[in-house]
Amino acid sequence: MQTPGEFVREQVTTVHELVDRVAGSVAESVAEATTASASNVTAVGSQVGNYIREQRSAAQVSLRELARTAGVSNPYLSQVERGLRKPSAEILASIARGLKISAESLYEQAGILDRRSGNPDTVAAIRSDEALSERHKAVLLELYETYVREHRATTQTTSPDNSKESA
Repeated sequence: MQTPGEFVREQVTTVHELVDRVAGSVAESVAEATTASASNVTAVGSQVGNYIREQRSAAQVSLRELARTAGVSNPYLSQVERGLRKPSAEILASIARGLKISAESLYEQAGILDRRSGNPDTVAAIRSDEALSERHKAVLLELYETYVREHRATTQTTSPDNSKESA
């Protein structure tokens, strides 16, 4: 025999599943109905959506779990991933926290921030290092970018004649 608490939990779970299913089908219906306006979504929206999906898959986080941790609805996050919605900087920051990645990387994908100079592999390695805090990553990236700029400036100001004299 079920206790009243178990019965209520079972009913709540059933209602949650039903709401998620209905919300998903409504989101798909809206997406299909707005195909004409969806074609106006920029490639940036699609790019950031693809990036979020890749990061979510790499982190082995479900769409529902990320939506919950980011504080957005499951259908909305699905639309972001499919490039049908372009999220605000605040939403991107919430998604980044849910994925445990830097918000800056999402801002770059969304075109909010300019891409950093330097070797993309080096930047990616710094960003993916789990031993570093977000603050440490930001400081390292700033230092790296400064060194790259200084090296570039030094290389451009050094002419072939000057390099022979110093050799």
